Amino acid sequence: MKPPYEITSEILELTSSISEKIGEIKSAKLTKPLTELRKRNRIKSIQSSLEIEGNTLTIEQITDLINNKRVLAPQKDIIEVKNAIALYSKLNELNAYEVDSLCRAHGILMNTLIENAGQFRKTAVGIIKGNNITHVAPPGDIVDPLMKDLFDYLKNDKDILLIKSCVFHYEFEFIHPFIDGNGRMGRLWQTVILKDYSSVFEYLPIESLIKERQQDYYDVLGKSDNQGNSTGFIEFMLKIINIALEDLLKTQNHTLTSTDRINIFKDFIGNELFTRQDYLRHNKEISTATASRDLKVAVDNDIIEKTGEKRLTKYRYKKN
Repeated sequence: MKPPYEITSEILELTSSISEKIGEIKSAKLTKPLTELRKRNRIKSIQSSLEIEGNTLTIEQITDLINNKRVLAPQKDIIEVKNAIALYSKLNELNAYEVDSLCRAHGILMNTLIENAGQFRKTAVGIIKGNNITHVAPPGDIVDPLMKDLFDYLKNDKDILLIKSCVFHYEFEFIHPFIDGNGRMGRLWQTVILKDYSSVFEYLPIESLIKERQQDYYDVLGKSDNQGNSTGFIEFMLKIINIALEDLLKTQNHTLTSTDRINIFKDFIGNELFTRQDYLRHNKEISTATASRDLKVAVDNDIIEKTGEKRLTKYRYKKN
């Protein structure tokens, strides 16, 4: 059964705006941001999503953990961060449309933090804020069929994936399929779904924008619960996504270095053989001489291998 929501004029305007921005991002070769920006955004995503759930570690402390430095903090918080780092590093191994993949992800995220990590709950659960119960989740004995229906919707419904990612996020939080870790899993899985819509979302720190609007996030979840549909939540999340893409576009004035161009072209060409002309067609803003220098530096640094001479010269990226 399709989850209840309406496609409003605001949703249509936002999806159009997002599509336009993704087109601009592709033109600006920002689909996969530069290495330092990707690393910084990934850390922001982890820190923000965990802070929403009460984790105390800062961006600096998470960076230290990634660099294998010692961090003084509550052990539970450190485990949460290490688990999240491990999970986010496996984003490309997750299948947005498979229940088993979702459960494996939860098993990594909540490893040693709860019993039965990676397994749907069988008991009743509610969300308490202060002294109030703000949400009573569906009974444990119907979680499995509810999640099956939700994944069936995600795979088969004709609405665009951008909208379905928001619907999935809301419905996931409403069902609350796990004993714990549902908030961070819902936010993560929307990213996994969006990554299938466009690769730009792999390193877009949507979670940090949610953290900045944390109370609004909770309010719109509650409002959608009361109204019995996710329309308001879809509008809220599409606004967040639109802002995140705007922020990414603001980085396009960055002048690409030789290393940047080589790294970006690798994502485009993969393991295929290519020529200098292929490289130039992808980097129309540089001269033939600059292209030759880029490729020579990459060969000298053992990043790519070269075969043939002169007009017969071809290149291929070396496997890591």
